[in-house]
Amino acid sequence: MAVIGRLIEKLLPSGSLTVSMPGRPPETFGPGGGRHLTVRLTDRKTALQIVRRPKLAVGEAYMDGRLIIEDGTILDLMELVLSPNRWEDSGGQRKALNKRKTKLLRLFRRNDLKRARRNVAHHYDLKDELYELFLDEDKQYSCAYFTDPANSLEQAQSDKKAHIAAKLALEPGMRVLDIGCGWGGMALYLNKVAGVDVLGVTLSERQLEIARKRASEAGVADRVKFELIDYRKLDEQFDRIVSVGMFEHVGAAHYDEFFEKCRELLKPQGVMLLHTIGKLGEVSKGPDPFTDKYIFPGYHLPSLSQMTAASEKARLIASDVENLRLHYAYTLRHWLKRATARRAEIEAMYDARFFRMWEYYLAGGIVMFETGAACNYQVQYVRDRRALPITRDYMAEAEERYRSAALDQPKRPSPRKRRSEVPELAK
Repeated sequence: MAVIGRLIEKLLPSGSLTVSMPGRPPETFGPGGGRHLTVRLTDRKTALQIVRRPKLAVGEAYMDGRLIIEDGTILDLMELVLSPNRWEDSGGQRKALNKRKTKLLRLFRRNDLKRARRNVAHHYDLKDELYELFLDEDKQYSCAYFTDPANSLEQAQSDKKAHIAAKLALEPGMRVLDIGCGWGGMALYLNKVAGVDVLGVTLSERQLEIARKRASEAGVADRVKFELIDYRKLDEQFDRIVSVGMFEHVGAAHYDEFFEKCRELLKPQGVMLLHTIGKLGEVSKGPDPFTDKYIFPGYHLPSLSQMTAASEKARLIASDVENLRLHYAYTLRHWLKRATARRAEIEAMYDARFFRMWEYYLAGGIVMFETGAACNYQVQYVRDRRALPITRDYMAEAEERYRSAALDQPKRPSPRKRRSEVPELAK
């Protein structure tokens, strides 16, 4: 096990790892002085695969049951190996995982309309029951907002919607475009708390079906509409644009196109809020091979500099930027805990291999946001520098109002009412 031993020694600045495989006595690697784990590999071939392409092979081996953690979880293993190597401390040992990255992973992969729809279906058209087992009741499948790390997932997701809505500076009767609307939760929320009309667009047929059903059941199908269409095919303008968890799927080759189209879709006095996973201080060298192959094919995480460069070309002004540094890690810990508690149901729905794949994906995300280069950006854009108040006070005022509105569940104003007749909560 000399080769895999050298790899482990490079990755472990503290703690230790015992590795066993058929036909060989167990060996322990690492300096000690911290956490210890025992890993069993079911064959020697797995060890060679891990050395050649660790970022992909570790996930595949765990998913297939060829890598077994005898005294812990896959999250424990990831934390042992990666947590001591924080990105902000240079993360030098992580370089050992990147040296053998395949040349076939291209940064500028194309994401045409046909491929975009296929990639979305790969992940978002899984069984509804799967997402219901680990998401909040509103099925918010993106970073929550924890005003207190001890808050429940439901509270944090509701606060996320209020946080985003406040940055949109909404007024009753406005038309809002939701790019990548998911199961419709954000669109329905904006209509509920601010009295706006929303068009949500998605490439997932199943999400579309559920979103439309929710709008109908809420009695707002005439004001909150959903369409199966690529945002690039739209040809009208909106007062506001919101996009949550969609930009990760655009692809670096299409950033200029995305922002140019958003400017085209946004009215001159319009406001846009983009909520996306991003990278800290660096341009991504390519997607994580396991996530790209099994979870989100075709994804790319943008650096802030990439987003800024592309939006500047479209003459969109970044009027507010916020980095949610740890909020997604908190979110993922909730998801992993819930998924683990419902493991038997997930395995019955799919199989044990699928559960381990999902577990690896969620655990990897936790470590990526806690110690790696990942974060979550919320960037507000305007076309006109005078489109918003000159201080951020309006955001805090609106956020508190929306939180109250979500709790009180006021009646929604009729689209035929004059602005003066709109309830005070929606102003």
